[in-house]
Amino acid sequence: MSTMPFGRDEYRGRLERTKTRLREAGLEALFVTDPANMNYLTGYDGWSFYVHQGVLVSLETDQPIWIGREMDANGARATVWLDDENVRSYGDEHVHSPAGKHPMDAVAALLEERGLASARIGVEMDGYYYSARAHERLVHHLPEATFADATLLVGEVRMIKSAREIEYIEQAAAIADAAMQAGFDAMEPGVPESTVAAEIYHTLIEGVDGYGGDYPAIVPLMPSGDHTGTPHLTWSDDPFEAGDPVIVELAGCRHRYHAPLARTAVLGDPTAEMADLADVVLEGLNAALEAVEPGITAERVERAWRETIADYGIEKESRIGYSMGCGYPPDWGEHTASLRPGDRTVLEEDMTFHLIPGVWFDEYGVEISEPFRVTASGAERFSSAPQTLVTI
Repeated sequence: MSTMPFGRDEYRGRLERTKTRLREAGLEALFVTDPANMNYLTGYDGWSFYVHQGVLVSLETDQPIWIGREMDANGARATVWLDDENVRSYGDEHVHSPAGKHPMDAVAALLEERGLASARIGVEMDGYYYSARAHERLVHHLPEATFADATLLVGEVRMIKSAREIEYIEQAAAIADAAMQAGFDAMEPGVPESTVAAEIYHTLIEGVDGYGGDYPAIVPLMPSGDHTGTPHLTWSDDPFEAGDPVIVELAGCRHRYHAPLARTAVLGDPTAEMADLADVVLEGLNAALEAVEPGITAERVERAWRETIADYGIEKESRIGYSMGCGYPPDWGEHTASLRPGDRTVLEEDMTFHLIPGVWFDEYGVEISEPFRVTASGAERFSSAPQTLVTI
C-alpha cells in the first residue's frame, strides 16, 4: 500500500527540474545522500540514514534508483514512487564491516552497471551523510569517473514549493502553535523542564485537527534562566523558578515538512532590560517581514532588520533566517539561502523561510521568530502565535 504524500506527477516534475540542473552543471549523473533530498526525489521515508544509502539520478533514466541496506528495501518499496526494479540494496555484510567491505562498493557497482564508470558524477560533498570514507571508496572503484561537488543542486530545486508542500507547512505551523502553547500551559515554578518538554513532544506528535505530526529534525530547544543568552541548549530535569526567562524553539512537522517557531517567556514579570529587548526584536522582525517581496535579495531582508535595531545601538553578526522545508535530523534548514549580508539569492513566490532574529547577550537573550512564505504581495506568516514576550 502506497503512503506517498505527493502524486507521481509531482515527483516526475521534481526529477525533470533536477535533470535540467544536471545538464546546466555539465553532469551526467547525481548521487544524492541527503535524506531530505532523497525524500524529495523519491518519497523515501525511513529512519535508516545512520547507514549509507542514496539515490542515483541519471540523465538517461526515467526514474531515480534508490539504493540502501537490504533490510530497508521493503521500507523503500512502501514509500517511493519508483518501480520495484529501481529499488536496489546491498547486504548487511557491508554495514560497519570489520572485513573492510563498504556500502559504496555496491554503489560503485551500480554506477558501472549503468554505464557511468567514466561519467562526470555529482556528489553531495558537504552533506552530513556523505563521509570521507564513502567518497574515497567511490573514487577507488571508479578511477575513470570525475566527481564534482553538487551539494546544493537538489536543495536549490527544492526552494520553490508546490501547493501541496505549502499545505503541509501550513499544517506543521498549526502543530507548532499548539505545541508552543502546550509548553507554556505546563510551565510554572516548581515544574521540571523535562515535564514541559514532554508536553511539547506529546503535542508535536499527536498533532491537531485530525492530522498527526511527524518527529521534527531538531529536538525542542529550551534554554532557561541564566542560559537564555545561548540559543541551542535543550532541557534538564531542574525545576523552573519564579522569574526565570525561557526561550522555546521548536518545529511542527508534517510529512517531513517543517514550520519552526521560537518564542520567549518569563515566569513572572520580565526585567525592564528584557522587555525593552523584546520590543526591539519585534520591531526589527516586522521590518524584515515588511521588506519581503519577490525580486529582492535575501540580504535586503536582513538589511531592514539590521538598520532597525541599529537605531537602538544593537548589532547582530549571525544570520537572521534561512530557507526551510523538508528536513531530517540534524536540521530542518535547506542549507541554501540565508538572510544575511552577502546572500544575493533573489526571492521568488512560494519560497519559504524561517525568520529568527534572536539577540543574545551574556546573561539573557530574546528569540521571537516567524516562518513565512513569499507571495506576490509580500511575506505571509504561517504561524498565528501572538508576537509578544510571553508572561506566565
